[in-house]
Amino acid sequence: MRSDSESAQVSNKRLWPGVILSALAITFLLFDSIIKVMRLAVAIEGTTRLGYPAGAVLGIGVLELVCVLVYAIPQSSILGAILLTGYLGGAIASHVRAGSPLFTHILFPVYVGVLVWGGIFLREERLRALIPVRSSYRI
Repeated sequence: MRSDSESAQVSNKRLWPGVILSALAITFLLFDSIIKVMRLAVAIEGTTRLGYPAGAVLGIGVLELVCVLVYAIPQSSILGAILLTGYLGGAIASHVRAGSPLFTHILFPVYVGVLVWGGIFLREERLRALIPVRSSYRI
């Protein structure tokens, strides 16, 4: 078992990169959800281009905003990451169905998901214990 000073040192090395990754994801997703909730023309155009009715923009924006807020609260961040994974999976499916370009549209939610999970993985000792990443394997 690690001492308190050793635990603090490890968490400090991972804390700030994790906070930065999470902040990037939260900033992007907050912006995206707010333009949908405000029903700005760019959000309506993008949503209708994916085959959804213009009236669905508000509901999609509220759903995304709730998921982001749950993620932004440290006590519920893992639940928020799970909810955002589902939301981003729906975005991927929508872009695939619409025939969007691969790297700029279809995979963009994957990039955001990497920020979401990468940030929380670096910040949360409980998650690292649940999903251990090892540098080498012993046989």
